[in-house]
Amino acid sequence: MRWLIDNFSQVVDLAKTHLYLALLPLLIGLLIAVPAGIAIRNVPWLRKTTMTLASLAFTIPSLALFVTIPPLLGLNILDEMNVVIALSIYSTALLVRAVPEALDSVPESVIDSATAMGFTPLRRALTVELPLAVPVLISSIRVVAVTNISLVSVGSLIGIGGLGELFTKGYQRDYPDQILAGIIAIVFLALVIDGLLYLAGRLLTPWTRTARSRKADEPAAVLRATEGPA
Repeated sequence: MRWLIDNFSQVVDLAKTHLYLALLPLLIGLLIAVPAGIAIRNVPWLRKTTMTLASLAFTIPSLALFVTIPPLLGLNILDEMNVVIALSIYSTALLVRAVPEALDSVPESVIDSATAMGFTPLRRALTVELPLAVPVLISSIRVVAVTNISLVSVGSLIGIGGLGELFTKGYQRDYPDQILAGIIAIVFLALVIDGLLYLAGRLLTPWTRTARSRKADEPAAVLRATEGPA
């Protein structure tokens, strides 16, 4: 803990790099998975094929991807894009499964109403189904964000920055305090990002709070009705 306090500025710099390497792939994954998920949702064979490929992609060990990508794409082994590309593959693999499942949570009555109002399938998906699917989708986004924050540390084994450097350098120096500082920093970072995404989900879905408050008021209303006039 003392090492963390004495080297706080260094930890902050590594945390910034760590966040960049974790959150950029999340954004890329969303940009790919949202349109892909909308496109495959109602096409059973394509959805099944995509899910199978996504599952296979996620089973590839992260370290294997980190060392395989450079020769395939002509990148330097120490290029941060190796980690970004690898984690983008994982993010897309997880999110392309989550998007159709989140869309499936939208009530059929809502979809039928939007269709009856003349919404095209694309407009309905973007303006009705996707917003209503946010509560389910945000849970998967939180999982992907925390997973990426954890996986970035593996990149330190091939010399790419981030808080994982504290593990490798602490191990090389046989300095447990530095390793402990890395663990604390990564856990703290994951908790902060997870909390921020949770709050973002709440802000994007104000109707869920209204529904909960109404549901919470129902028992009291029933009790008042059964008591009758005083």
